[in-house]
Amino acid sequence: MKVAVLDIKGKETGRKVELSDAVFAIEPNNHAVYLDVKQYLAHQRQGTHKSKERAEIAGSTRKIKKQKGTGTARAGSIKSPVFRGGGRIFGPRPKDYKQKLNKNVKRLARRSALTLKSKDNAITVVEDFNFETPKTKDFKQILKSLGLENKKSLIVLGDSNNNVYLSSRNLERSEVITNSELSTYKILNANNLVLLEGSLEGIESNLIK
Repeated sequence: MKVAVLDIKGKETGRKVELSDAVFAIEPNNHAVYLDVKQYLAHQRQGTHKSKERAEIAGSTRKIKKQKGTGTARAGSIKSPVFRGGGRIFGPRPKDYKQKLNKNVKRLARRSALTLKSKDNAITVVEDFNFETPKTKDFKQILKSLGLENKKSLIVLGDSNNNVYLSSRNLERSEVITNSELSTYKILNANNLVLLEGSLEGIESNLIK
């Protein structure tokens, strides 16, 4: 599949690049996509939630009222969960939410996500660019030229570029990553995928193994 290469002004450069059918034109596997997105979201959870249970509450251990004759239920501790300030029954405890997923399934999921974006014509290939100094204004101008100013976009670089990354950091609807950071969730979460020329070889080599 051939795609025209655009410059940072949104105009065609006259060149085209070949996108591998093994990455951008496969039969999408929805279950693999589901598993990879599920794992990604699970890994975002810190799992540090904790509430104090009965044994962890500070308080007197004396019996708060006599056993019989009060007309109410028996009560032996102020730390009981039925009282205000008492411990919580079956409260949350620290937990590791990480999930394991086969590498081949993850590659299949990412190829499927890229294929879905390709079918939606939501992939743009742009020639490599750089900034002398980080400048959000210049980055916004590029997005505007590409018609992505008000859309959620994901820009994929070939190698890490601090000036480009810093220029985009304040923009809520735009994210810059390298090809090694590409994930199924990020691909699907963006309305448009902008691939720099230098990222294509890395993407294809990472996903075709």
